[in-house]
Amino acid sequence: MDLKSKIILISGPTASGKSNFSVKFAKKINGEIINADSMQVYKELKILSARPYPKDYQKIKHHLYGFRSVKNNFSTGDWLKYAIKKIKEVKRRKRIPIFVGGTGLYFKALTDGLVSIPNIPIKFRNKIRTLHKNLGQKKFYQKLIKLDPKSKEKINSTDAQRSIRAYEVKQFTKKSLHDWFENTKSYFNKDDFLKIYIDYPREDLVQKISKRTEQMIKIGAIKEVKKFIKLKVRKDKSVNKAIGINEIKEYLVKRKDMSDVIEKISIKTRQYAKRQSTWARGNMTSWLKLRPQDLNKFLKKIK
Repeated sequence: MDLKSKIILISGPTASGKSNFSVKFAKKINGEIINADSMQVYKELKILSARPYPKDYQKIKHHLYGFRSVKNNFSTGDWLKYAIKKIKEVKRRKRIPIFVGGTGLYFKALTDGLVSIPNIPIKFRNKIRTLHKNLGQKKFYQKLIKLDPKSKEKINSTDAQRSIRAYEVKQFTKKSLHDWFENTKSYFNKDDFLKIYIDYPREDLVQKISKRTEQMIKIGAIKEVKKFIKLKVRKDKSVNKAIGINEIKEYLVKRKDMSDVIEKISIKTRQYAKRQSTWARGNMTSWLKLRPQDLNKFLKKIK
């Protein structure tokens, strides 16, 4: 395989070692790393978003990390425009672009194109989320496939996030989400990509997540959230969903035991990792799956 002509994509659940692997890979192939994580774009969330360490920036050139303010909106469409621009810049320097992150929608936009679905009002979306909460995923999914039969083949019955999205799109636009996707084209060809997914065993990931959470607290996550609170970011901004913000806010008000905060953040992170894995099973079937023990073997094969 001629990697010089490729765009490398590296994904995997949170805490699976993507950043470390990508730096080693970039060294090997003269690559530059481009962020594909929706929270790592924000400059004010360095610790909670687990941005790469400064030492990694010194080794390899990194792009699209910590360059947006949490006060500004940043959509998948915005990211895609920046991503395409960065690919052109990196290739002009005769280097290989390597995208690294855990945001499935970013990768899907890059490989499949961005669906031009009309904006759905937040009140309408919240109404669907309330319906999902009241029914539970099992009953909601049954309701979805009655409304949009195409979803039965395309969406896993346990995938709550995609079920909600498919339901709201069909209900609002009267057109199946899957029809919207079929009419979408990517800026690139399928053969332009080498797609790698780090398939980390869940039981090992649980331990890694706990250790990383403890480390985040040690290096200043509390101070980071205090600064975030002072910014008075509007409640409807998606950045408020960043794992750790609400848990640390609660700690600052109630002054509970720090071990309780660490446990709550770890649980939420594990739940997020599970959602990422579910997304991968449904959307990344063509990706090369590598276990942690396979990563060094893979790098040794690269020339």
